[in-house]
Amino acid sequence: MAQSQAGSTRREGVLDALRTASAPLSGAQLARRFGVSRQVIVQDVALLRTQGHPIEALHAGYVLKEPAGCVRLVKVRHSEDQIEDEMCTVVDLGGALLDTVVNHRVYGTLSAPLNVRNRRDVARFIEDMRTGVSSPLSRVTDGYHYHHIEAESEAVLDEIEAALARKGYLARRLPYENDLR
Repeated sequence: MAQSQAGSTRREGVLDALRTASAPLSGAQLARRFGVSRQVIVQDVALLRTQGHPIEALHAGYVLKEPAGCVRLVKVRHSEDQIEDEMCTVVDLGGALLDTVVNHRVYGTLSAPLNVRNRRDVARFIEDMRTGVSSPLSRVTDGYHYHHIEAESEAVLDEIEAALARKGYLARRLPYENDLR
């Protein structure tokens, strides 16, 4: 328990360090600051990302890229051949798909950055899926997944959610999923 609490406190410290940094912070710098190995910092950053914190790994180190607008986590479900339509629905209404998140009962919460902001990004993503050997993350949860969606206002996010609901993509969150942010 104490170890878990220490990890949580350290991760909050990592976030604070990234928020106040004037330049990227390397894993080695963070490791020295918190008295842990660089690998522990890598794991901390991965956990923070699954919690929705937009941490980017650059050549020079980690940076926290705060969203420019409002961000909302939405739960959706659709078939693989509807991915393009779902993404286009979001970007055409002025939203950006920051990531894909799945909540697997065995593996826990898994996420992958998307940063899909326009139709060109959608086309690139669809082409990468079509020509690669990888499959969508949502495959492990029968099509259920989440996206952190960024938009300029709550009103735009409401419009995006309404459009996803009209298309039958919006899924109801279950009580145990309310901890996801």
